[in-house]
Amino acid sequence: MTVAQSPDRADIRELGEESSVWFTLTPLLKGPSNPLTILMQMAERYGGVIPVNMGHQRIVLLTAPEHFKRVLVTKPDDYIKYFDGLKPIFGKSMITHDGALWQNIRMPQQPAFHPDMFAEYIPYFLAAIRTKMESWTRLADSGETVEMVEQTWTLAADMICKALFDREMPFNPHFVFKCVKTYTNVMNHKSIRLKKVAGEEFEITEEDAAKAMEVWAGVPPQVFAADPREERERTLLKMIEAAVADPSIPEFDQQQAVDELKQYLWAGTETTALTLAWSLYLTAKHPEAADRIRREGETVCGERDPTAADYSALAYTRAVIQETMRLYPPIWMLIRVAAKPDMIDGKEVRVGDRVALFAYGTHHSAKYWENPEDFVPERWMGEAAKRIPYTYLPFGGGKRSCIGGAMSQVENVLALSILLRRFRPEYVGPEPPGINATVTLTPKGGLPFKIKTLS
Repeated sequence: MTVAQSPDRADIRELGEESSVWFTLTPLLKGPSNPLTILMQMAERYGGVIPVNMGHQRIVLLTAPEHFKRVLVTKPDDYIKYFDGLKPIFGKSMITHDGALWQNIRMPQQPAFHPDMFAEYIPYFLAAIRTKMESWTRLADSGETVEMVEQTWTLAADMICKALFDREMPFNPHFVFKCVKTYTNVMNHKSIRLKKVAGEEFEITEEDAAKAMEVWAGVPPQVFAADPREERERTLLKMIEAAVADPSIPEFDQQQAVDELKQYLWAGTETTALTLAWSLYLTAKHPEAADRIRREGETVCGERDPTAADYSALAYTRAVIQETMRLYPPIWMLIRVAAKPDMIDGKEVRVGDRVALFAYGTHHSAKYWENPEDFVPERWMGEAAKRIPYTYLPFGGGKRSCIGGAMSQVENVLALSILLRRFRPEYVGPEPPGINATVTLTPKGGLPFKIKTLS
């Protein structure tokens, strides 16, 4: 077997490794438009704990909320994070660590995500949304078709740069998005993996994955080097720089700072972008929901921009975002590795087992949701919002839940409310859109839209 590649790129050499749990799960990820159909059927037939021997790996599929709680909350130190495939992208950032080291890296950054900070961020979220509105006005005039995940990714990147880093984006977000997707697509390219397992020759050229990663590696230094917008003192970037200068945190060196920016500019941006893109798809298919969002925004804000005080009043818009994350959770499955032996519901869990928490299955289960395949934002409002704990895990759970989950919801609620008051995005792709289920739940082939202005 021959792999043509850049010889000094370990991240490219690792592409196609069959040890990845995502590759191992490939035989179970099948379906005409939804590759999670087989896993849903297994959950329905075999119950909450399903040990599966897949080649050289043993995967324990968990589908019940009480077992999610056991892994994430009751015994979190017995189930460590799964890192394979992440370090080439995120380096040694918080997302690739566990235990005391993870805690030492997370603590200096935690204050940036306290809800009290969101009021300071909102003007910068709004500035990014206004920039996107200017772009959409031009797109509406031209009538061209756009890919919505690219549109929302570039918006999310702009919001993060302005709010958390006090920077204008010092890079072309559309170019970086394409590089990100190039690497992700190659990394999860099933045909390449299958050829590698079969011993066939194939090429990963410098023009695709390696070049994409070179571009990606250059993004954080550009952010550090860019001029501040306002010289704000309370930003995530300032907190990261302070951690680098703090001798009591020796693990937080300059490379750590670079890698933390990678985490926010990829993982944080992608999950926010996917949720907003899927919500625009759902509101395009349910125009009555889009109209209700518009009316709510007009009632709450009138002609002015929303403030932090308005966020709680945008209850229906927030419910749409929550329902979107139920139907299309960006992180559809959480993977852990068993560090100690365990018994769950009478089934053995062995050291080294990949333990897969099938959050998507629980989100779509009739055991926990009435008409689970229907888009019903009202299920998140009033008394209807009460439900069994751990049946809804868009940001994980327990002490290792997503650090930016609450902020992401604020970004998306504001963006959806404001964009729909000016525009009517029209979905023009296949129905239903296909799904790619790798590390995140992405639309297969993207979500093509035409942008229409409201009269």
